[in-house]
Amino acid sequence: MIVFVNYGTPQNRNIETAHRRIAHMVSSSYSWLPAHHLPVAATLAHADELIEQVGDLLIEYQAHNDDVFKLKEVRKGLVSQTIVESIAPLPRKVPLLTADALVTLRAAVEHTLFAEAEFLNGNPLSFKEARTVEMPARLKYDEFADWAKNRLRNAPASLKSGTELFRRVSGLQPFHRLDRPDLHPMARLASHTNQAKHRTPSVAAIRMVSIVREDKTLRSVRDLPLLPEQPLQVGQILAETPLGVRVPVALFPSVGINRPGTDEWPILMRELAEIAEWVRTQAIPRLITGGEPPQPELPARYDISVGYPDERRAISLGVTTTAAERNKERWKAASTRTELVGLLQEMPNAPGGEQIAAWLKHLSDTEVLERISGVRPSQGRDKEALLASYAALESLRDEAVTFSKRDLGDAS
Repeated sequence: MIVFVNYGTPQNRNIETAHRRIAHMVSSSYSWLPAHHLPVAATLAHADELIEQVGDLLIEYQAHNDDVFKLKEVRKGLVSQTIVESIAPLPRKVPLLTADALVTLRAAVEHTLFAEAEFLNGNPLSFKEARTVEMPARLKYDEFADWAKNRLRNAPASLKSGTELFRRVSGLQPFHRLDRPDLHPMARLASHTNQAKHRTPSVAAIRMVSIVREDKTLRSVRDLPLLPEQPLQVGQILAETPLGVRVPVALFPSVGINRPGTDEWPILMRELAEIAEWVRTQAIPRLITGGEPPQPELPARYDISVGYPDERRAISLGVTTTAAERNKERWKAASTRTELVGLLQEMPNAPGGEQIAAWLKHLSDTEVLERISGVRPSQGRDKEALLASYAALESLRDEAVTFSKRDLGDAS
């Protein structure tokens, strides 16, 4: 048998060399991440997947419930009250997945601390030593000092008071936040996970973020009148107006999560996003390096459904776009689709609303947002801006017409 080996042209060899250099750069770009900490990247990716599932469920919940809540008008003397008549039940899986995501984020912190304590100790920890390794979340310095004192006897040498690792743990404590240390990400993470593990899954509910009168123009999002953070209740009065007076309003509901032991109900996805971001970009890198978070930052996601001969390289090829950011894009694209159907079907020679909706459904979320970017609200009587927006709408209408004709042709 004669084997022919093709070494390729000089140009091909240069390309292969460049590819090898790129691969080496990628695989070595996480030099700050020691081998004993590689698994934490997978834990963070798993948490991001769980958060994405929560976001997808919330989108589906609203998609299948056009009226997440129903309202009714009730006459009371000389006024008309707008009252919540019913609320669509929230899927049980939402709070369960939320709890899973938070517990996974807590595990990422705890696993990192344990791995570093054992590494710095130089040998496996004894049973007694291992039991003392935990990430505290103390709101006051005195409470942290008590935590340290109670672990001096059995703690591993690497985590005793005065050590480098002890300093790193201290630096991540909530008491460093002077204004409301209970809102420190570590405090929130500990509070949520303690309840989820020992008492009940995360508690979530529909809440009304804001009610905006459509006859009044807001200058910015900061001017949005925010309502108290509380769950929406059947029978709750949302508005009162004099009889015979009609006031158009826009309602902004969301799903909130209860902070254990408080009456606070922040937006669920925002709470998850803030905690996950802090764990990934602050807590983990600081526990590992002891200094300012190095670059590149750990990815929010990489494919953990397969095994890799080079895990470090797989991590390097991950993405930093988070599940919460993708969820925002999905929400924005969903509202944009609805808005475009209304705008385009009113234009001359436009296809019907169903055909426009089919075209928009055919596009990806990114493509929808790219197309709406040319349609910009004009300030005052800016003629050029109006003409540019109308031209952009005409282009979108033509694209919808072309899609509709092609769709009808395929059907025939």
